[in-house]
Amino acid sequence: MEALYLYIAKSAGLVILFYCAYYFLLRKETFFTTNRWFLLTGLITSAVLPLVSYTKVIWINASPISNLNPQEIPFQPIKNEIHEINWIYVISLIYGVGFLILLIKFALDFYSLQSILKGKKIHQQADFKFIDTNENIAPFSYFEYIVYNSSMYTDTELQNIIEHEKVHSDQNHTIDVLLSRAFCLLFWFNPIIWIYKKAIVQNLEFIADKEAAKKLSDKKSYQYTLLKITTHESCVAITNHFYQSLIKKRIVMLNKNQSKKRNSWKYYVVIPALVAFVLVFQVETIAKEKQQIVQSGNGEIKSLDVYKIKKTSTDADLKEIKEKLKSIHNVDFQASEIKRNAQNQLISIKIDIKNGKQTAQSIQTSGNEAIKDFGILVTTDENGIKKIGIQTTSEQTNSSSKTTKQPKVAISNELKNKTETNADTHSSTSTKTNNNISTNISTFVTTNTNSNASTKVVTTNNGSNVTVYSSTNKTPLGSQLIIIDGEEMPAGFDIEDIDNGKVKSVSVYNGTNALAKYGDKGANGVIEIETRK
Repeated sequence: MEALYLYIAKSAGLVILFYCAYYFLLRKETFFTTNRWFLLTGLITSAVLPLVSYTKVIWINASPISNLNPQEIPFQPIKNEIHEINWIYVISLIYGVGFLILLIKFALDFYSLQSILKGKKIHQQADFKFIDTNENIAPFSYFEYIVYNSSMYTDTELQNIIEHEKVHSDQNHTIDVLLSRAFCLLFWFNPIIWIYKKAIVQNLEFIADKEAAKKLSDKKSYQYTLLKITTHESCVAITNHFYQSLIKKRIVMLNKNQSKKRNSWKYYVVIPALVAFVLVFQVETIAKEKQQIVQSGNGEIKSLDVYKIKKTSTDADLKEIKEKLKSIHNVDFQASEIKRNAQNQLISIKIDIKNGKQTAQSIQTSGNEAIKDFGILVTTDENGIKKIGIQTTSEQTNSSSKTTKQPKVAISNELKNKTETNADTHSSTSTKTNNNISTNISTFVTTNTNSNASTKVVTTNNGSNVTVYSSTNKTPLGSQLIIIDGEEMPAGFDIEDIDNGKVKSVSVYNGTNALAKYGDKGANGVIEIETRK
C-alpha cells in the first residue's frame, strides 16, 4: 500500500513539473501541435517513469561468523497500541470515495453521449459521420461523429463549425480528452491535474481554430461564429465541442504571429529536471555482503551466503530471496502461511527450502507479536558441494525474577538419546525463569540426504523445559564439540558431569550451522552451554 501511495505522489509531482513548464514557457507560443504532444508526453511520463527504477549495489564486508549467533540478534518486543488510528486506511477510504464519485460522473456523461448518438440518422461523408439533431446543444465531435443542430445557424456559420469539428475528428483529439479525463479520475486529489486537463482541451481548440481558418476564405466570419456559439450553455462533457470558455484568448491566438523556431529550446527545459528526478527518486541503493570465507580446521575453504528474513520483510523481499536462491544456488525456496499484524510485521511464516535431496523447513508463529529474525544459510565447500540450513533465534528473556526452585534441564538424557547431528538444524533455547516470559514458539524440521534421518526441534520458552526429538540416533553423545562458557572442552568430556542446576542455557548446532561457526571441529555437532555465574 505504501508503494502505491509513493507512486501516486511521484506521478503527481511529474504532472506539476510538465504543467509549470507549459504555463511559464509554452502557453503563449503558437507551436500548438508541438504543445499537444508535449502535454500528452507529460501525462504518459508521469504514469510510466515512477515505475522505472535502477538498482545500485554497494558491496560491504560481511560480518564475522561469530556475529551470526542468533542469541546476539536484538529483539524488540512490539508494544500494542490501543485505539490507534490507521491513517493508511483512512486515506484509502477518502481516495476510494472520491474516485467512485468521479467514475459514476464519467459513466453518466458517457450514457448521455450515447443517448444523443443512438437512433439518430447518420449522413456519411468520407471518414466523417454527420448527425443533424434537434436538441439544443453546442456542436461537438466524438471520434468520427460530428453532431450539430443546423436550424440554429446560417449556412456560413454551419460551414465554419463543420470545418472546425473536422479538424478535431481527423486528428483524433477525442483520445486526448479521454486520456486527460482518465488522469483526473486517478489523481482527482491533485488540483494541478484539473488545470492540466483544461490546458490540453484549450490547446486542442487552438489547433482546430488554426487549421479551420486556413481552409476558410473569410477569417473574420469565423471569429464572429466563435462569439455566437458562446451563447450556448449545453455541452457534452467527454467530447470536443465548438463552444469553449476564454473565447477572447482563442481569437487572440488565432491572430497571433507565428512563434520563431528558436523558441523551441523551451521544450528541452524539462529534460534536466527529469534526469534529476530519476537520480534522486528512482535509483535504489542496495547494500550486499561480500561472500563470506570460512577457514576450517584442516585448511579447507568454505563460502557462506546468508539471506536474512526479518519481521519487517515484505512480499517483495521474500520474492527477491527466492529468485536469488534459485539463480545463484539452484535452491528452491517457498514461503507460505504468511500473516502480518497492524504494524505490517510478520507474525507467522512457514519457509520450505530444497537443494536436491536436502530439505529444510522453518515455521514461526507468535500470536500478534512479531516473529524473530532468522536466516537461510547456504555453504559451498572447495569441491562446490552446497549445503542448506536455517538459522533462527529464540527469544531472550530477563531473569530478574527471584525463584526458589530451579527448573531441571534434561541435558544428558535428551541430548544423549534424541539428537540427530547430520540434519542442518540449529536450536537455541533458554531456561531462564521469568513470570513474564513470552510464549513465542518456533518449530523447525529438516531432513538431509539420508532418507532415514530426520530431526524435529520444538523450542518453548516457558521457563520450564527444553525438548529435542529425533527419529534416529546416528551420533552418540560425546562425539560433539562441547563449549562451556565459551571454552572448548577436551575430547571425551562427559556432559553428565555438569550440574543441571547451574545451567543457564543450552544451544545445539548441527550440520551447516555447526560447520559455519566452528569449521570441521563441528562436523559432529556442537553443544554450547552457558552456566549461571
